[in-house]
Amino acid sequence: MILKNLNNPKTNLKKIILTALFTAIIAVCAQIVIPSPVPFTMQTFGVFCALKILGAKAGTVSILVYIAAGAAGLPVFSAFSAGAGVLFGPTGGYIWGFALIGVVYIIFSPFCKTDKGRNALLAAGLALCYLLGTVMFSYVSASRGNPVSFSQGLLVCVVPYVLPDAAKLFLADVISKRVSKFM
Repeated sequence: MILKNLNNPKTNLKKIILTALFTAIIAVCAQIVIPSPVPFTMQTFGVFCALKILGAKAGTVSILVYIAAGAAGLPVFSAFSAGAGVLFGPTGGYIWGFALIGVVYIIFSPFCKTDKGRNALLAAGLALCYLLGTVMFSYVSASRGNPVSFSQGLLVCVVPYVLPDAAKLFLADVISKRVSKFM
């Protein structure tokens, strides 16, 4: 974690600026899209970087601000989309799942003293993100007259993304170590 002394006003300003910066980074990563039923984006890379570089609390705040900005109508979600329709649509569960990754990281990172342990926490949070997203995908699809079983949802929404998301986590780990040297 980069930000340690939170009682210093300069550090608090730095924390606010970095949190806003990572909110913007997640939004930019969301625009790198390969269309599919669940768009392939770099959002999870931005989420992983925010948590690894800013730490659990500030990283999670940047994720929550990203979600709130999209909910408020700013076009920060994939393909410059926004609003409650996205958050409660078929792929909205994956966006909500980003917050779950942060919550897992907040709760369990104090018990992990190694990078491997923290990366395992991010992977566990990602598994919860996949679970929430797939449940919501199946539910919303069924409510719109296109029933999709949970297993079908996994095949469409998770299986194609496991390896790319593992690569994003690896890349975020490498980048966070390099960036931390300069912070």
